[in-house]
Amino acid sequence: MDIYNEAILNTTAVYDYEIYTYKNRLNWFREKEGAGYPIMVYEDHGKVIGFATYGPFRPRPAYQYTVEHSVYVTEKSGGKGVGSKLLETIIELAQLEKYKMMVGVIDAANTGSIKLHEKLGFEYAGTIKNAGYKFGKWLDLAFYQLELPGPKKVSDK
Repeated sequence: MDIYNEAILNTTAVYDYEIYTYKNRLNWFREKEGAGYPIMVYEDHGKVIGFATYGPFRPRPAYQYTVEHSVYVTEKSGGKGVGSKLLETIIELAQLEKYKMMVGVIDAANTGSIKLHEKLGFEYAGTIKNAGYKFGKWLDLAFYQLELPGPKKVSDK
């Protein structure tokens, strides 16, 4: 919760204005857990310094093989490989779960996240300009995608 709230208050990584409460994050955790989506954490000396997760890209059934992911690391832990390890781990999990596509939605000014995604094979898929407004300015969203092997057999039902 602290990592996410830090991102809300101090960055454009999250397009929210208000911090999340413990109850809100607990509900988020239970929803992820109940739907079978992973939440991976990275600990350093017993302290969580990063987390990663994925969930549905869009709620319609035709998107069932595509997930949108998130990776957050404490400001002090940035550039130390924590984000890479977390993203590599959820990519592996998504492959095991037979997803076809992972989508990252990144603030276009977040060059660190963009470089991380490119390093792990994500391709630029486009930008939505002026998609958000925070800290007195308009923000652009960059989309990055990673194609995975996906299922051997698919169904549109």
